[in-house]
Amino acid sequence: MENTSKAIDNVQNKATSVSPSSADSRFHHTLRNVQGLLKGRSFPGKVLITQISDPLDPYLLHSPSSDTKSSNNHNDYDTHPHVDLLAEEEHQNRTNDVGTSSHVMKSSTVGVESSSKVTNRPTIGTRATDSARLTKFEKQLCAPTIILEKLRELAWNGVPPHWRPTVWRLLLGYAPCNSDRRERVLRRKRDEYLDCVANYYDIPDTERTDEEINMLRQIAVDCPRTVPEVSFFQEVKVQKLLERILYIWAIRHPASGYVQGINDLATPFLVVFLSEHLEGNIDSWKMDVLPPDKISDVEADCYWCLSKLLDGMQDHYTFAQPGIQRLVFKLRELARRIDEALSRHIEEQGLEFLQFAFRWFNCLLIREIPFHLVTRLWDTYLAEGDGLPEFLVYMFASFLLTWSNSLQKLEFQEMVMFLQHLPTFNWSDTELEMVLSQAYMWHSMFKNSPSHLSSSS
Repeated sequence: MENTSKAIDNVQNKATSVSPSSADSRFHHTLRNVQGLLKGRSFPGKVLITQISDPLDPYLLHSPSSDTKSSNNHNDYDTHPHVDLLAEEEHQNRTNDVGTSSHVMKSSTVGVESSSKVTNRPTIGTRATDSARLTKFEKQLCAPTIILEKLRELAWNGVPPHWRPTVWRLLLGYAPCNSDRRERVLRRKRDEYLDCVANYYDIPDTERTDEEINMLRQIAVDCPRTVPEVSFFQEVKVQKLLERILYIWAIRHPASGYVQGINDLATPFLVVFLSEHLEGNIDSWKMDVLPPDKISDVEADCYWCLSKLLDGMQDHYTFAQPGIQRLVFKLRELARRIDEALSRHIEEQGLEFLQFAFRWFNCLLIREIPFHLVTRLWDTYLAEGDGLPEFLVYMFASFLLTWSNSLQKLEFQEMVMFLQHLPTFNWSDTELEMVLSQAYMWHSMFKNSPSHLSSSS
């Protein structure tokens, strides 16, 4: 403990002794630290994250051009009921930790609260497998041509596990909507991936550049760190499969190359596509029981779906990760509008949103919630389509404000440690659905009012 305290003091003394040259240099120093922290599953914490004396200039993170971009997919969600909100009384009884919203939020949720009390509806987790929803999914997926907008509406609230692999391939545009073409297209794409493995991965290091060798080594280091709490991901065959996917993606996307955190994003696809061939709990899965051709198909599907996902977030993983910087700024502004008390407390304590929210955007909350909830969360992510980056801001605001009351009682170092190790271990579908419901409500309220997210003096 004494050594840790000295280390903390040394880092903080260095931070305060640096001449206050500019907010820009402070920002990039913080960004480098946060990016370095992603090498492990958890943050080193007190040593690398230090308190700032004054807030960053918001315009360092803000890209004015990004405000003018809008997703066509968002128009699909204006009127249909993605979410049936739980009764407010049930919400308050279940958790005392939900943050207090601003006056505008209180006045705007009166109608939602009263309507949810009238109809005693089940949670969204149960709706994912109820008979009516199963019938709707079956009707959509058995049609000669899938109507993607209707499938997105259904998928937003959760996909039945046995339909999830098919639905994800369709939502990402990997599998065509026309059923007559589907198997032929998938076979062609899977064969194309096998060619990539032969041409880029199954070659000696003498045919690689130094940069490619270093990148492959970094991927090989990161794969064993991926979802360490799930024993299945510690299998050598699983880690080699991830290694091939990540390396080939990086080779084919030289603008970004491999960025730590992308390894996490491949895991939901692997679990979902393997569920077509393996039964039971993931902790009991063994790759050895699968024939090589099935493993190759799963690997190819993971690669193409990961590529489709990242195509919509390219600037999240290019140099300096400007897409993530921009979304972190919007998250800070949204939190200020919704929960001014928490936002003020975070600012007064000198904690930057980048220090905790960077990992959220980089890994899409995979490291923050129990892994068994990740596929349900990703049903909603993929249903958002091109609008996912914008929706993440509202999702992460809802996630942050879940802990508002607790965070407002903490000082800087305590708050840092709390945010690095959020108490989500015992979360079930109920808690996740509440966060999604809140995010949907705020998204509906704010998305057509960009002035709400502009910097205020």
